[in-house]
Amino acid sequence: MLRAKTLSPTIATLSPYLRSHLCTLNTTGGAASSAISTTNATTSPPSNNSIPPVNEAQLLRVCTILYQQQNSPDSRLHNNLQNVPFQLTHEFFLQVCDKFPYSWRPVFKFHQFSQKQPHFSHTSTTFNKLLDVVGKSRNIDLLWELLQEIGRLGLVNTKTFIIASKVLASARELWKCVQIFHVMNGFGYVYSAENLNKVVEALCRSKLAAEANHVVVKLRKVIRPDGTTYRWLIYGYCDVGSLFEASKLWNLMADQGIDPDVATVETMLETLFKNNNFSDGLKLFQSMRVRRMNDLGLSTYRLVINWLCKRGKLGEGYMVFEEMRERGIQADSDTLASMVYGFMIKGRVNEGYKIVEGIEKPDISVYHGLIKGLLKLKRPKEATQVFREMIKRGCEPTMHTYVMLLQGHLGKRGRKGSDPLVNFDTIFVGGLVKAGKSLEATKYVERVLNRGVEKVLNRGVEVPRFDYNRFLHYFSNEEGVFMFEDMAKKLKEVGLFDLADIFSRYGEKMATRDRRRSRDNY
Repeated sequence: MLRAKTLSPTIATLSPYLRSHLCTLNTTGGAASSAISTTNATTSPPSNNSIPPVNEAQLLRVCTILYQQQNSPDSRLHNNLQNVPFQLTHEFFLQVCDKFPYSWRPVFKFHQFSQKQPHFSHTSTTFNKLLDVVGKSRNIDLLWELLQEIGRLGLVNTKTFIIASKVLASARELWKCVQIFHVMNGFGYVYSAENLNKVVEALCRSKLAAEANHVVVKLRKVIRPDGTTYRWLIYGYCDVGSLFEASKLWNLMADQGIDPDVATVETMLETLFKNNNFSDGLKLFQSMRVRRMNDLGLSTYRLVINWLCKRGKLGEGYMVFEEMRERGIQADSDTLASMVYGFMIKGRVNEGYKIVEGIEKPDISVYHGLIKGLLKLKRPKEATQVFREMIKRGCEPTMHTYVMLLQGHLGKRGRKGSDPLVNFDTIFVGGLVKAGKSLEATKYVERVLNRGVEKVLNRGVEVPRFDYNRFLHYFSNEEGVFMFEDMAKKLKEVGLFDLADIFSRYGEKMATRDRRRSRDNY
């Protein structure tokens, strides 16, 4: 049971210097006679305008040496690197790290080499990149040593906390995950609620809510959790579907006198609705209406209306909609689409059409609500007419539009007749074979068999759900246009004009898209 209780998400990111992977590694030969040159470095990275370009040939040569001689003695490796004429800059170091994103040894060897260069010093960015590579390779011991080194050098920033915490938490090194804050405090980085909240946010966004909560609990004596901390913890637990733990944190916030923000309320509301706990969800919404009516905005109303209409609770949804209008909040397209769908599935088709007619320029979400509602009522012909009208009014359909219409006409299993052999799987596999994609056809058949096509029911062999997305994807090119045209002709011959129009329109759209892409390449 929830007691009434807020979230404003913030993310700190550093722009990575990403480049292409090392594709070909050649054997090294012929040592150059010129010595390595280095540039002066400061603790802050230079501006983009002053970054010199990296010589790709030199970068490839250095990475080749690092790869081939990563297990060689340091003296031999360093001598070979010294014989390569390259300019050691921060950008060069970052690109070397990018060439080995999951291999710690070459990057660490290059780090050891860079430390012996008199005119090169690390920045927070380069050290964080090194930590990231070592962390991705799951070398926890080396990561811990580097963390203490970066602390001694005074190059720690928020990104350092985030990188190390995510690696340690995902590896279930929870003691070290907590010790990061104690160790850094010893190096002069005082306990900070800001750093803690950034770490909790990063962990919760990575679906590590339990680990984030463990860190917060263990640091409670030195860093008092605030509303932002609880906000991200609730978001994290809701994201992984743990409503019980999220409710415990919600009640803990109430006990400490912390009011949740609107984003936290919406997170709890959506999780309650997803778990079919409508009674508690509506109680929470009612408490917000009583205690904090002025905080309720369009996003909260849209969320509640959408779920109420989706579950067929049109009466409650309409009351909330009217309350929103009385408060002077203008409904957006998504809210109107939810109302249209709610009216349609209740059989009140005329009222749904009136809402659409009252919108000056309906967007794709409104049309989707109308089409989805008509298909729910088993009226695919009328839904196809809406599809045609949508195109006439300049609203381009999406892949979701086509998939909905095909499912409405052909069913989710891709067939209309009683014969299990007459279905879209047959057409799809046959089309792949004719197009010379026998390997893809084989893989698709194997996947269909694994879905349980051989499962015997009382009525016979069960035909699995057809993958319309994959079907449309495979033929979304110039070759598919001819197939769709041929399909449209045959469908019209047997009187299936609606299906013919859907396939014909999709083929035309894909043809123009393919030609446009070909034209842009020249």
